[in-house]
Amino acid sequence: MSKLGAVVEAVEKHGRFVLEQVKRARSDEKFAQAVTDRWNKVKAEIPISKAPTGLPLPRLALPEIDEPGEIARYLFGDGLPGEFPYLNGAYREMYLEPLREIESFEKNGEAVAAGVPRARKSKVRPARPPLQEEPTRLFSGLMLAEDTNKRFHFLSAHQRSKRLSTAFDGPTLYGVDSDADGVFGKIGEGGVAVDTVEDMVRLYDGFELGAPNFSASMTISGPAPIIMAMYIAAAKRRFGAKVVPNLRGTIQADIFKEVQAQNETIFPTEASLRFLCDMIDWTTANMPRWYPVSISGYHIGEAGSTPVQQAAYTLSNGFAYAEMLSARGVPVDQFASRLSFFLDCGLDVEYIALARVSRKIWAIGMRDVFGANARGQMFKLHTQTSGRSLIAAEFKNNLTRTAAELMLAYMNGTNSCHSNSADEPFTTPSEEWIRLAAHGQAILLEESGIFKHTMNMLSGSPGMKAVERAVEKAILDEFREIESLGGVLAAVENRYQRSQIQNAAHRYEQQIYDGTRPIVGLNRYRNGADEMPEVELVRTPRAKQKLQVERLKKFKKKNAEKSKRALHKLGAVVERGENFFPALLEAVEVCSLGQITGRLQEIVGRFRPMV
Repeated sequence: MSKLGAVVEAVEKHGRFVLEQVKRARSDEKFAQAVTDRWNKVKAEIPISKAPTGLPLPRLALPEIDEPGEIARYLFGDGLPGEFPYLNGAYREMYLEPLREIESFEKNGEAVAAGVPRARKSKVRPARPPLQEEPTRLFSGLMLAEDTNKRFHFLSAHQRSKRLSTAFDGPTLYGVDSDADGVFGKIGEGGVAVDTVEDMVRLYDGFELGAPNFSASMTISGPAPIIMAMYIAAAKRRFGAKVVPNLRGTIQADIFKEVQAQNETIFPTEASLRFLCDMIDWTTANMPRWYPVSISGYHIGEAGSTPVQQAAYTLSNGFAYAEMLSARGVPVDQFASRLSFFLDCGLDVEYIALARVSRKIWAIGMRDVFGANARGQMFKLHTQTSGRSLIAAEFKNNLTRTAAELMLAYMNGTNSCHSNSADEPFTTPSEEWIRLAAHGQAILLEESGIFKHTMNMLSGSPGMKAVERAVEKAILDEFREIESLGGVLAAVENRYQRSQIQNAAHRYEQQIYDGTRPIVGLNRYRNGADEMPEVELVRTPRAKQKLQVERLKKFKKKNAEKSKRALHKLGAVVERGENFFPALLEAVEVCSLGQITGRLQEIVGRFRPMV
């Protein structure tokens, strides 16, 4: 059996602990005074800033409560932003406008927001430097490496930080070279073609890969260790070996979600998990700023799951990875803080609180079951607006859908965010629509004042709390079901998650068909016209596809002898059961993606897709 049942017990035990603290605060005068004193101290230390209109606002919004029991319920049950159980955010300050100086204002002898007496007007320095990095991380991948590189420079031109998120084409996702049979027409379609380390160098050309304000995200799972090794090799070619500890970013690498929802994996499940853990083991020891796995619910959601299923399977997959790494002897405080997560954000009511509840459950499980420190308890989250919600009919409505989803994502305190483009039902996004997608986040975070002046601005309403309670119970119920099947891996082998996702997807489509799920422009408020709009299609020219094949063949010819030796060494390491990642780092210098994939498949076999 797995530790998932222990996580359920820990979450429920924490709930009982919170109630005990509430009762204690109402019966123990000394404890009540201590809780009240802490509450008043927190409020008194909240800086006051000005909106552009001159309106004074607190840097942190707290509920207006003074009864000791309710204070205890908030402090122990929700926690302040940046404090266990992190319901209100992984960090104390997120999205807020950088502070130059913060003034506190008097009004009738009382601070406007804190509700406690203040001294005369003063300047207050923030307790910690504000986060200077925008949460915007836009997803891009098209044609060849140089084309995606151009798009990266376009997207990041006006940002303080360069946060790049990379989509790969179909052949790359399956570890297949561009010169393989039947692949030619798919080269560079729906993502960027990457066959060799030389492609990886071109992909990130012009960016300082080891700079503090640069990070790269790569959406790929089956061949993720190979692509990760190529990224490291490309960085070393440009900046030398000293850059490796400074590399920042993440690679998706989540095998569980592939076998549960996508089938984009290339080795049998156990071999895939072994290769993934080898990569995590090596990177957590040598790349302290890198997240070597992004445990992904987004694709589970896109495959048709309910929001609760998405969160439950994502969290349970995360706990399963933690259990595997612990079993390998990797210290929890070495790997736990390097695990990151990826959820979608749609328009169902659960999304009002889905990420908040996920943060809480992860924190309790990692602290009380795995013994992780504070950094390892943090649920670091990237959110993407729902691709499934994008509709071809009257597709400009997708701008509104995405805007609403962005609001929900930021209400939930996501650490980074990608906004989909309205034209995605038809094509890889064009520059016009991807610019509008980026502007959606800029308008929300920079032009509006909703998130940039005050933390917790929209958190904790009665409606949000009701959804939190319902979502938490539903997630724990899913955990119990998975545990009853023997844990995540056993449930995967029994096709539990996959069958549940398929059932939910069928129900979703049936609801659209019978009208119980309204879709504006599709089954409600149609304008009567079914004409397809004229949208610019982004396609890879045949000449570029030929160029990619020519480059690959030239690389293989140049490294023919070296690649044989590297592949032999890599295979021997795998057969001996050693960590294969150091040998993989050598192999990517002279071998293509397809060559390495083929050699590994000779040893461990191929993945057989679930249907």
